[in-house]
Amino acid sequence: MRKLKVGCCGFAKGMGQYFSQFQLVEVQQTFYKPPQVETALRWRKQAPPDFEFAIKAWQLITHPSSSPTYRKAGIDIPQGKENHYGFFRPTEEVLGAWHRTEEVAKALRAEVVLFQCPPRFREDEESVENMRAFFMYADALRFTRLSAEEG
Repeated sequence: MRKLKVGCCGFAKGMGQYFSQFQLVEVQQTFYKPPQVETALRWRKQAPPDFEFAIKAWQLITHPSSSPTYRKAGIDIPQGKENHYGFFRPTEEVLGAWHRTEEVAKALRAEVVLFQCPPRFREDEESVENMRAFFMYADALRFTRLSAEEG
């Protein structure tokens, strides 16, 4: 039997009040621009021990640099690097964004990372190959870290 979990996207009320009414939150801020790890650690410390955080992956992984959400977040892309972002491209920029997302997830002890794709993301050969490479990299990185922690 599956357990249903209910929470909001973001803290609709103050954190203290939210923590008293829900056991889960989806952190929207990580999509736009992840908080500092220290901030995520503070949130984790303020939450009850059994409280769950789910986060959205940083938009640099999924959305192209032309997305209006980049401007909303105040992200400046170096000239000539515009095609290095989004659509799970196997670039240093996308993999770096994954590292940042993963750091925040670890600080929050988040077991769920949601990848929100833009409307123009298509299931074509290039996209499927990019996703395959990205998730193989992320899984290999996770396995390497788990092995290091166990050893």
